[in-house]
Amino acid sequence: MTDNPKSEPFSNAEKDPDDWTTGDEAMTGAQASYLKTLSEEAHEEFDDTLSKADASKRIDELQSKTGRGKND
Repeated sequence: MTDNPKSEPFSNAEKDPDDWTTGDEAMTGAQASYLKTLSEEAHEEFDDTLSKADASKRIDELQSKTGRGKND
């Protein structure tokens, strides 16, 4: 095993958003775009002030609500 976390079998995409080192930064453009789409489909308000970590959690919530994402 190496000390490089990227060589581990788990990717950053599987890491808990609360553990992300950049989780408190503003959400990415891709997150914002997808979150806006999910929000519209779920008839929920879109919050453009979320951090990367909070946006990831919200995406998971809305994917569950809309049935999108996991098996698309």
